[in-house]
Amino acid sequence: MSAALPPLGTPLSGAALRVMLLGAGELGKEVIIALQRLGVEVIAVDRYAHAPGQQVAHRAHVIDMADPRALREVVLAERPHLVVPEIEAIATEALLDIEAEGLAEVIPTARAAQLTMNREGIRRLAAEELGLPTSPYAFADSLPQLRQAIEGGIGYPCVVKPVMSSSGKGQSVLRGPDDLQPAWDYAMSGGRVRFNRVIVEGFIDFEYEITQLTVRSLDPRSGEVATSFCEPIGHLQVHGDYVESWQPQPMAALALQRSREISGKVTAALGGRGIFGVELFVRGEQVWFSEVSPRPHDTGLVTLCSQRQSEFELHARAILGLPVDTGLREPGASAVIYGGVDAPALRFQGVAQALAVPRSDLRLFGKPESYRRRRMGVALAAGDDVEQARERARQVAQSVRPVAA
Repeated sequence: MSAALPPLGTPLSGAALRVMLLGAGELGKEVIIALQRLGVEVIAVDRYAHAPGQQVAHRAHVIDMADPRALREVVLAERPHLVVPEIEAIATEALLDIEAEGLAEVIPTARAAQLTMNREGIRRLAAEELGLPTSPYAFADSLPQLRQAIEGGIGYPCVVKPVMSSSGKGQSVLRGPDDLQPAWDYAMSGGRVRFNRVIVEGFIDFEYEITQLTVRSLDPRSGEVATSFCEPIGHLQVHGDYVESWQPQPMAALALQRSREISGKVTAALGGRGIFGVELFVRGEQVWFSEVSPRPHDTGLVTLCSQRQSEFELHARAILGLPVDTGLREPGASAVIYGGVDAPALRFQGVAQALAVPRSDLRLFGKPESYRRRRMGVALAAGDDVEQARERARQVAQSVRPVAA
């Protein structure tokens, strides 16, 4: 842990431990709440005003986080002890300078933020440096290069993604040459920053995908960083977006072992402290690495009802150097609630009906503007088994009816 990190103190005083989140969406909001429960003073930074996390933080700033100068200025103004990136679209070169100059500790590290922002960096680390199993892949800077990569070896079907994007944005499955132009155009529109480069991956005939939440935290006995794992999370995606998740995902013992070995290796290479969402493809006992995020994962929203400590509490504790408990409390599931309408504000009907579902819960994110396919909330439910939990979560989500205010 950084020698400069002070003990927990009183927020809004000279004794405060200050944490700055770069990105204050629904995941950042839960991290902020977890930090504040431990007496941390939190500053929420985002690209738009009244982001969910800004509504609960001690202070908020609106800046272009891809602008190195703007990012440096807000860090100099606030002087946080920890800077916690919560999205990909950040000027990572500024984070490298901030860390090197000792202005703040970057979580998990500035290098990890830089590598994982760009799918090329993390894929080359995983496949070429660590030798982890992945799908065949290539990179392309233009439509002709993309066509050449596919016809020269990747083949159809395949998947095209912007090298800089998140939550499935800009991702397409290509079945044949007619899909090339639409996939390229969609990738160019879906990137987090303007960067005309894509990764094309050979299609893996997997049975299911998991998120292996992996925590790097301080062992209270040795004081050294130790790695621990949550139970695997299964998830359903539509058009690259997560719509349901559940925990635990049933899987073969050897597949679980391999998932954790892969997750342990890639997170050790990234270093630092905090939670990592490692995405993996699984078929039988075979496991392939897909991606990793050095922060709470959207599919991990299920942990709000399934674990003793949610992924957000785990992240907060780990970055503060505190002990963690990754234990499962009971089977749980989550289901996304979309806005359904384009509107500057929403009202939610059916909430009482939704919360009448046994062992259910609900998070309405408070985003200031709704789009039809924007995630505006999440339904949560526990059950005696995963199937019961999934059915309950779907019932909760279907009961909530967003309408334009």
